[in-house]
Amino acid sequence: METVMVKIAPSILSADFARLGEEVRAIEKAGADYVHIDVMDGHFVPNITIGPAVVKSLRKHSGLIFDTHLMIAPVDPYIPAFVEAGSDIVTIHAEATPHLDRSLQLIKSLGAKAGVSLNPHTPESVIRYVLDKLDLILVMSVNPGFGGQSFIPAALEKIANIKTMIGTRAIEIEVDGGIGPDIAKAVTAAGADVLVAGSAVFRTADYAANIAALK
Repeated sequence: METVMVKIAPSILSADFARLGEEVRAIEKAGADYVHIDVMDGHFVPNITIGPAVVKSLRKHSGLIFDTHLMIAPVDPYIPAFVEAGSDIVTIHAEATPHLDRSLQLIKSLGAKAGVSLNPHTPESVIRYVLDKLDLILVMSVNPGFGGQSFIPAALEKIANIKTMIGTRAIEIEVDGGIGPDIAKAVTAAGADVLVAGSAVFRTADYAANIAALK
């Protein structure tokens, strides 16, 4: 049986915001698979980060997949701008829209891949009837809003349950929150395909070694 290497999506939330373009180029050179872009509105989550203009300006610095995580509500009015800015995957929160199916249809209609994110308390059952519209499921293993939090162990059971729900569908399971080399093994064993890591990648200047340690 072929071993599939887990993908690493460094979260630029932990990067040096004064040098974001350089940081994105550096993680690409260091072996990152995706660039994870955390968008927060100060309403859905208690923090404010960046908007489509920053995503657009970063696009010219990297050919990697831009994995844009929208922690905003309402979300639908902003989806087109983030796709236009260069997002390859747009992930929205199941809790941020009353019409999840419609929101996912919008993302797909614009030519991007569609993801759904679940907060720690949200059961995986909420995505059962939209699986046919999903390319990615993002399991939050911390409460969204800030980097540097500790991993919530209940996420492991959720990852395993989602793996079973997906069956043979081509949907990636991504995990975000408190991921370090020790936790990486457990979440990968549970079924994760993509690991989001902020502090674990950016904590030292040797991004390549940090990414390799997670893999």
